[in-house]
Order: sequence, then structure tokens, then C-alpha cells
Amino acid sequence: MRHHPNSDRFHLGFRDSLRVLVPYLRRNFLNQLSGIWFIVAYLIAFQWFVLHLPLVYAAMIATGLLVVCAGLMFFMEGLRLGLMPLGEIFGSYLPRRSPMLVILALAFVLGVGATFAEPAIAVLKAAGAGVRANEAPLLYSLLNDFAGQLVLAVGVGVGVAVALGVLRFFFAWPLKYLAMPIAGLLLVLTWLYSRNPVLSDVLALAWDCGAVTTGPVTVPLVLALGIGVCRVVSSGSGSGGHSGFGIVTLASLFPILAVMLLGLLHFVLDDYYGGRYYTGDTVAAQSTMTQEDERLLNVREDPISSDEFARYVASGELPRGYLLGFDGGEVTFEDGRMVLSGSDIVIRKLHQRPLSLVTDQHWDDQVSIAERVWGAALDALRAIVPLCLFLYLVLRLVLRQRLAEGNDVTVGVGFALFGMMLFGLGITLGLTPLGAQLGGNVPLTFATIVPWGLDHAELAMFESPAMGKMLAVAFGFFLGYGATLAEPALNALGDTVERITVGAFRKRLLMQSVAVGVGLGIAAGVIKLAYDVPLVWLLLPAYSVVLVLTWLSPHSFVNFGWDSAGVTTGPITVPLVLAMGLGIGGSVPGVTDGFGVLALASVGPILTVLTVGLYTHYQEQQSLSRQRAAERYEDDPIVGGVEVSG
Repeated sequence: MRHHPNSDRFHLGFRDSLRVLVPYLRRNFLNQLSGIWFIVAYLIAFQWFVLHLPLVYAAMIATGLLVVCAGLMFFMEGLRLGLMPLGEIFGSYLPRRSPMLVILALAFVLGVGATFAEPAIAVLKAAGAGVRANEAPLLYSLLNDFAGQLVLAVGVGVGVAVALGVLRFFFAWPLKYLAMPIAGLLLVLTWLYSRNPVLSDVLALAWDCGAVTTGPVTVPLVLALGIGVCRVVSSGSGSGGHSGFGIVTLASLFPILAVMLLGLLHFVLDDYYGGRYYTGDTVAAQSTMTQEDERLLNVREDPISSDEFARYVASGELPRGYLLGFDGGEVTFEDGRMVLSGSDIVIRKLHQRPLSLVTDQHWDDQVSIAERVWGAALDALRAIVPLCLFLYLVLRLVLRQRLAEGNDVTVGVGFALFGMMLFGLGITLGLTPLGAQLGGNVPLTFATIVPWGLDHAELAMFESPAMGKMLAVAFGFFLGYGATLAEPALNALGDTVERITVGAFRKRLLMQSVAVGVGLGIAAGVIKLAYDVPLVWLLLPAYSVVLVLTWLSPHSFVNFGWDSAGVTTGPITVPLVLAMGLGIGGSVPGVTDGFGVLALASVGPILTVLTVGLYTHYQEQQSLSRQRAAERYEDDPIVGGVEVSG
């Protein structure tokens, strides 16, 4: 380490720099790893010890997960050094130096730009690969032919939400008076869309888009703007110090409406797959819809040994792993029975694979690292650079502000770019294959399927489908419960709520309420997919109860109750749950898609937190009433004491 004579700065050598950086990087890397290890370990353990299936592409998934942690480490550090300082200056000076219309316009653009920078948006873009065009034509077109319009619609929805959130801060509108009409409108549209077989396919995607938007970029930036507005207009009823809440809620509701309207637009234009004015690639769509059928044809059989034949002749019972079939002949229906005449009975033995933890396929040969790195780099540039450029131009041209001397904004933007590139690469290598693999294999508990990445069918774990589906639902609950408790944002929310409610709603109680709500939501999502239940049957009752609880709850409880859904949509949870849902949907016969799990995982915590909050508020009011009654009793000279006369 050397000191420059005419400077207050010290110059560190290479070894000294490593001594400073290595512990810092190791600590940050382990922090990201601590938020992901539980959910990954849970998924792999369920595959190994419950489903008894090997992990396919183990080396590629492990590499991808490590790259995800490294990407999040750089991205979050870049967010802290680069984007957040720009956002804080934006939020602090904009309300003081600009008229209302300018503030709303810039807030709208900020919301759109932040949405494009969300890491989970990349997952949304890739979600259309497994949708069968002939079964869900409008959904297929939205995810493939109109993917750019879909992301733009989500961004516009967030932009409108941020602008409305700023208006709410200015006029101190209580959140419940905004959330209830918007949610009510969405429920009405959901019911109307469910009556149309084409539009109904879009519902699950639209509601899932509301969960994708509230991630690590959007939330800090829009909150910085909201807090800046609150400092300028820090008065008004209904806010009372809770005005920082609510903007996340709006940012998760309006994208749902935007996607619904986009679907309605293309339905009216009749330019989706199969429509009169469709101009997309029909060949690619047909290959997508037959991909699963082609995979199911590759079923392996094992030869039956003479000993197995002898055991069958002696017992007359067909053991598990054998399939009974018929070749040739004629089938007739007589007296409520199906009668086969002149048929040959054929018994086949399904391939019995040896038990192993991983397969011999450690890496997907079709994955080109160079192409994936280049694609992830382009996505990072398109997401980060326009947002940073917008913030900087507003800072210099509108607010007339300069960055402070010695700031690290440039370094932060570089970290954010590098981190987002690594994160996108890690998603394609690790998170998406892991989630899709688990999702594709979970139906093995109740159905005979070809497991993900294997080339042979395996029988369902339980002869009773109901038992297998109960196990799949339990898997979904504990996945949501454990993954939510591992979210770092939940700890921060718990501290804030306990401080706001002066200990009435304790941190541990809130964390448990949110985790149980997410667990119930994901379990409901598995029920939707396992039993092919229309999403409207689950969403309408849940949100109807939420609206009643919202009306009955105090304003402060409504604020953090609705925002609690935002902690369920972390950068790790969204890709995994989305990929898992799509995997389940692709393996269960008759299911069109796997969307809807995120939507139910978002409404679950709102329902549980408002329920527990209302009960806590009731208990607090009862305790206060008893305390006041006791005070009146002590102060009454006749009832509470001895009357003094003369």
C-alpha cells in the first residue's frame, strides 16, 4: 500500500486489493446463496427421495445455480451503487422542481423502464416454448408472435400504476379505495373472459404477470420516488406514515389489466394463431404442439425373463411395472361390457432403470455457451442502459442536478450490467431446467408419465390418483412455505410492520402468516393443475374474501397486507415457480398450460395477513376496552372505591 504525497488517497497493490475484495465478495456471495439454498435443496431432495428419479444435467444445473448467485451478487451491488442513487435523487428533487404533469409523465416512463430491467421478464419471454398452439391459440400467439407487445403491455401497466401511486401520495388517498375498485374490475373481467373459450386461456398468464413485475428493480426505484413525494406532501388522512406502502400493490394489479386488454385486442383483430388474419409461422406452431407427443412415443421396454413368466403363471397376478394390452380382433359393447373377440393378449414389461442420483447426461449437448452468453449480454444491455440513460437525462436536463464528487454510479451501472448478464445466463442453465424438471416429474405421484429428460415411461407412485395428488399438493405447500421464509425481503417487511403497529403485529407472526399464505397459494396452484380446475373457480372466491377483509380492516393493515404479496416474487422464486408450473402443466394430460400458480401464490399471503391482522386488531380493541373499563371502575367513587361522606 502506497500513499501519494499530494493526495489524501492511498493506492492498494494487487495483493492488498485481493485481501479487501475477497472477504467482501465471499460475504455477498454467501448472502445470495443463503436465499437460494433451501428451495434448491428441497427440490432436489424431493426428486431423489420421494420420486426416486435421478437429476438430469446435474453439472449444468449446478453451474447455472452458482452463476445465478454470482449474478445476483453483482446485480444487487450495482443496484445499490448505481441505480438506487439515481432513483433517490430522482425521487427527492422531482416533486420539488416539476409540475404535476411532468412528475406523472416521468413516473410513468420510470415504471415502464424498470419493468424491462426486471430479471424475471426474461423468464416470461421464454415461457411460450411449451404452449400448444392448437389447444390455446391466443395464449400461444401472445407468448410467441406478440412477445414484445406482451412485455410492453406489462411495462405500461406498471407505468400507469406508478403514476397513480404518485397521485395517491399527493392527495393522501387510502389504498383500500384504489385497490378494491381495481381488483373488483379485474374479477368482473376474469368472469367475463372465462365465458369465452379463447379468451379464458389468457387469464392465468395475465394474473401471473402481476407477480412478475414486483421484483428487485421496480420496487426500490418506485419506492424511492414515492418516498420523495411523501416528503414533499407529508400530510393527509389515510396515510399516516404508511404512505410508503401501496405502490407495490398497484404495480401488481395494473399489469393484469394491461395483459387482459392486449389479449382482447388481438381477439377482436382475429390475428392470433388460427385466426383469419394470422401471419405467424404456422410450421413452428405445429411443431410445438406435437413435441410432447413425439417425446411420449420414445417408451422403452425390457424383455420378460423366464423366471418372471413362471411366477406369473403360478400366481396369475400381474405385478407393477407390467402393462396389459391387446392386439387385433374386434371390440363390441354387450350388456354394459366391452367384449374383445379374436384378440391376442400381450403383456409388456416397462423399462426398469437402475437407481441413481444423477444421469450420465451431465450437460445438455444442445446448449451453446457462447450463444447463451451473447444473448444474456444483449438482454442486459437492452434492460439496464435505457433505464440508466433515462434517469441520468432527467437528472441533468430536468432537475439540473449533478452527481456528487467521487460517486460510484458508473461502477454500479457496470456491476448491474454484468450481474444481469450472469443472472440471465444462470437462469437458462440452472433455474429453468431445475424448475421444469421438477414440474415435469411431480405428476408421477398420480399419473404414468415419461419423466423429464428420460426416454421411458414410469408408473404412477400410487395406484390411487387421489393419494398421489395429495402428495403433490403437500409438496407445493412446503415449497411455498420454506421458500418464502428464505426471502430476505420478508425480514425487512416484518421489521417495518412491527415498528408501524407498535408491536401489535409482531415480526414473527407476520412472517408465518405470509409463508403460510404463499404455501396455501402454491398448493392451490398444484390443485388447479392436477385436477385441471379453471383458474376462475379459485381466484374469484379468494379475492372476494380479500375484498371483504380489505373493507373491514384498518388502513394501515390494508397497506402492508396487500404489499405482503410482493415478497413472494423474488428473483429466485419467480423463475422456479413459473418453470415448475409450466412443467406440471406439460405433463398432466388435458392441461393446456401451467400458468396460474404465481397468481394464487400472490393472493394467498394477502388473505392470511389480512385475516390475522383483523384478528390482531380485534384483540387489541378488546384489550383496550377492558383497560378503559378497569380505569372507569377504579375512578368511580361508588363502584370502584369507598364513598366518603360528611
